[in-house]
Amino acid sequence: MRKLIVGAFISLDGVMQAPGGPEEDPIGGFTFGGWATSYFDDEAGAMVGEMFSAPFDLLLGRKTYDIFAAHWPYAPPDDPIGPLFDRITKYVATRNQDFKATWQNSHLLGADAVAAIRALKNEDGPNLLTQGSTDFLKTLFEYGLVDEIYAFIFPLILGRGKRLFGDASMPSSLKLLSSRTSTTGVTLNRYVPVGEVVTGSFEFAQPTEAELARRKNLT
Repeated sequence: MRKLIVGAFISLDGVMQAPGGPEEDPIGGFTFGGWATSYFDDEAGAMVGEMFSAPFDLLLGRKTYDIFAAHWPYAPPDDPIGPLFDRITKYVATRNQDFKATWQNSHLLGADAVAAIRALKNEDGPNLLTQGSTDFLKTLFEYGLVDEIYAFIFPLILGRGKRLFGDASMPSSLKLLSSRTSTTGVTLNRYVPVGEVVTGSFEFAQPTEAELARRKNLT
């Protein structure tokens, strides 16, 4: 069986939008495109290489697929990522079933993307790795399809933009598998979901009169 791994570049406040350049995804008036570039050094590059070190197929939403298809096939042969992305299998989630995925080794997931992903996960083969694809990620989290998260957390706050987690995300507890930090402050945290959120309380066993009054005033 395959694992579904989410790979995400995110700001400290969870924004994923357009880490690579100003024209990557300016939708919604986003003006900070390219926010990740100044933090990349050899160590951060090695952390990305760790994510790509095991065999994988790409699992992409249509907008991210368009961004990648307009860039990576044209990367020079000595680029560490372009030839790899060009060669491997790409699966594309799109609501438009007339969409033409012309990049080599690309396949549409079909009208029922959730069922298609479940079928892929039950097959033998390389893991499924997402990149970008914020809208698509909402579906993956909502249906509990994610097995592991590579969260590259950059030390900046963007304030607005498309975020990794949304209201539709299925609540779950995570276990930290490993953590590394680059010299520029980029932290790679690897997580796996481990079950439901466990709640508790630091409150007194017997609430105070002040606490009981406070609860009555909650709106």
